[in-house]
Amino acid sequence: MEIVYVYTKKRQEFGRQCNFSDRQAELHVDITPDPSLADNFIERNPVDTGIQCVQEMSEHEINTERFETSVRGINHTEGGWPKDVNPQEVEHVTRYRKKVEKDEMYISAIQQLGTIMEHTIRQNNAIDIYEEYFEDIEVDTVDETPSAKTINVFRDPNEIKRTSTHISWFPDGPRKLAVAYCNLEFQGSTPDTSMESYIWDVENPNKPETVLKPVSPLVCLEYNPKDSHILLGGCYNGQIAYWDTRKGSQPVEMSPIEHSHRDPAYKALWIQSKTGTECFSASSDGQVLWWDIRKMGEPTEKLYLDPTKKQDPTKALGAMALEYEPTMPTKFMVGCEQGSILSCNRKAKTPAEKIVAQYNGHLGPVYSLQRNPFFPKNFLSVGDWKARIWSEDIRESSIMWSRQYKSYLTDGCWSPVRPSVFLVTKMDGTLDVWDIIFKQNDPTLSLQVCDEPLHSLRVQEQGRLIACGSHSGTTTLLELSDGLTTLQRNEKNLVTAMFERETRREKILDSRHREMKLKERSKSSADGAKEEEPEEARLEEEDLYTKAEKEFYSIIEQEKKILEKKQQQGDDTDKADTGKQSPIAEGDEEEKTNGNPKKK
Repeated sequence: MEIVYVYTKKRQEFGRQCNFSDRQAELHVDITPDPSLADNFIERNPVDTGIQCVQEMSEHEINTERFETSVRGINHTEGGWPKDVNPQEVEHVTRYRKKVEKDEMYISAIQQLGTIMEHTIRQNNAIDIYEEYFEDIEVDTVDETPSAKTINVFRDPNEIKRTSTHISWFPDGPRKLAVAYCNLEFQGSTPDTSMESYIWDVENPNKPETVLKPVSPLVCLEYNPKDSHILLGGCYNGQIAYWDTRKGSQPVEMSPIEHSHRDPAYKALWIQSKTGTECFSASSDGQVLWWDIRKMGEPTEKLYLDPTKKQDPTKALGAMALEYEPTMPTKFMVGCEQGSILSCNRKAKTPAEKIVAQYNGHLGPVYSLQRNPFFPKNFLSVGDWKARIWSEDIRESSIMWSRQYKSYLTDGCWSPVRPSVFLVTKMDGTLDVWDIIFKQNDPTLSLQVCDEPLHSLRVQEQGRLIACGSHSGTTTLLELSDGLTTLQRNEKNLVTAMFERETRREKILDSRHREMKLKERSKSSADGAKEEEPEEARLEEEDLYTKAEKEFYSIIEQEKKILEKKQQQGDDTDKADTGKQSPIAEGDEEEKTNGNPKKK
């Protein structure tokens, strides 16, 4: 039996506060006893009851008073002047001051406040609340050994594994990670290989947060620093595309293939601009192309990496790395396949002036290039078996370099929080952290991340988190210890002095090397004249055949010309003699000459 009582209320009273009042009791339902139910009752004897050995507690509820907060505005006028007084008018202010100063309450209020203010002023003068008590005492830093720990591992979810070619951190905090996946081996991809790249949530390695679906595998991927929803990607077929994560997995727009790169777009970066829509890309086809994502139909500008400064596409060097510093918006640097580094200026007047300088030092492709975030004149390059630190002022040689590794280097970058720390990845799966203040011959920390080659490396802005991408698509997230992420005392000054000292040393060595070359040349020209005579004689013997051939052909041409002149003179005399013969004889002669032409 269900007991239901319906309360009725008008619609206009919905939501109103309930007002309760006392009234007489009312009988709604009367249930009479049923004797038949007693037959179904069975007495249970004995009865087992479970009890606890602790004191029984009861739960209580109580309605407490609600704490209400409210936000209120305040009407503030400058100086607290009355409405009829304009604080900008000097006459109004002086008139009102005189009026207030004559008031008796003003004098008593000033006397009371004066004693309080005097006490607080004396207190402030007696005690400096901002005083640094232990400024002179050196902080005892704990010499902890540099270390790193693995936080998470993000694996390629596809059956056919691909290489993690590029990593980009979410610009608004270490919450997300964009990873580009591509098989860079020539014709190494099967038709079943996935072309997707992913955006991972740092705390969820089980499933990617967002899937990016390009038409060709992505070689590089970069977040827009001004808009965290937009990403820029360079494809394996040379096209440039951009995504808006609010619009889904498909690219919003792509560059047409006829105006794109002819080789894989190995690097694409955003440019500092008011709109935040400009970017540029580089490829091993020797081109650097500038784009605006609002109009991807064709590049806004083009540059061939021709070191001869003639903009010849056939002599252009293939690009593998790009470097762009927002504080220097017109300058950029390119790392080439041939091991050279080109320093360029986008706003040069002529195309020949756009390539400013060339730095040669690596024996293989330059895979990574980055300026020091604290000292932009110095930059790091990674290629072949060494990492090198350069100065813009010296083009002949780098000022510092790492030791010769046994395995090939694949990527590298500076720490964003410490000017003396940089990191490199290698083909043997190790990550090396260098601190050039602490050690210059060996890395401070060498960590075996995995048993396969590492291909990509990226440090988060705060300098603590590192992401490394491997050959099989495994991205490992590492956290560095405090010693490698905390700025040391006088570190900037020490690094500045070190870079200046090494730059000065290289300049002295370079000038000395030039002097020795000049001395050797002058010595060889003065003392080695006799030794050079047989060499010159040998060269003259080699040139005898070419000289003889030239003289032979010149003589033949001269003889041909003489014969032609004689022949023309003979023809003229024949015509003069035949003019005296009869018409029939002339006709016969013509037939003979036409039938049997004269041989020259």
